[in-house]
Amino acid sequence: MQRRSFLKYALAGAGAVSVSALTGCGLVNPGGATAASGGKTIKIIVTESAPYQEPTKIAQKLLEAKGWTLEPTYVTDIIQPNLAVANGEFDATFFQHNAYLKQFNQDKSLDNVGLFYVYSAPGGIWSDKYKSLDALPDGAKIGIPVDPANNGRALFMLRDAGLLELSEATVIHTSQENITANPKKLQFVEVDQQSLAKTLPDVDAGFLVARMAADAGHTKADALAFESDTDQIPFRIVVAGRKDFAGSEKAAALKEAYQSPEVKAWFASYQNGILPTPWDQDPAADITKL
Repeated sequence: MQRRSFLKYALAGAGAVSVSALTGCGLVNPGGATAASGGKTIKIIVTESAPYQEPTKIAQKLLEAKGWTLEPTYVTDIIQPNLAVANGEFDATFFQHNAYLKQFNQDKSLDNVGLFYVYSAPGGIWSDKYKSLDALPDGAKIGIPVDPANNGRALFMLRDAGLLELSEATVIHTSQENITANPKKLQFVEVDQQSLAKTLPDVDAGFLVARMAADAGHTKADALAFESDTDQIPFRIVVAGRKDFAGSEKAAALKEAYQSPEVKAWFASYQNGILPTPWDQDPAADITKL
């Protein structure tokens, strides 16, 4: 196992990153696809967080029993993994949802593809001060994610609760610019998603993904609002790779390991099963609808 820590950039505002700069960080190899693992070794970049690390450890053992070597590199960066896979140093990534993958591909002119889902990452609105959205005062401050792929999630829930009106757009293409009516004059505080739980005490309510809410001691039951099943679809977590990796023997072995009964049992035991496992769904089909 390798462990590297990198500067984290928000997707919005992150400019093009040169190959030389990435090489200096040691994640991207300028040698291209020939640098990806060969033989029975699979190299994957994984987020340093339990719902990513623990299934990876389980998959690693299952693959080893079948003659494969899974080599995870754990990171906190959200920019370099897709670039490193596209450039060929790694076979796959496990850190992002489908909406982020699509947005990143568009922003960086990449064509990485979702290979399969591991779990769904629903979100909700929680508060340390109020028990319902109706109790929010006029001018309440609401913490929402700063990045474009997640910015509209809280706005959709507030719209569905009757607190906002929005112009027509999909959830991943919705931002504050789509607000057409805001009768309570809610104020939105855009924060890096990884910091939203820390800033919750400083706002009246805030968006959190369910995993981070659970880590902060919250449950689905005490959410002021929770994403509908349909609105969760863009935020299913994918293992992604290059197009030439999709359909390969390695990709099939990886899918079998991550979608094993052992991994499903782990998710069922994690935070009272707050993270669904939509393994019967196809990320490649879903991304075309985003």
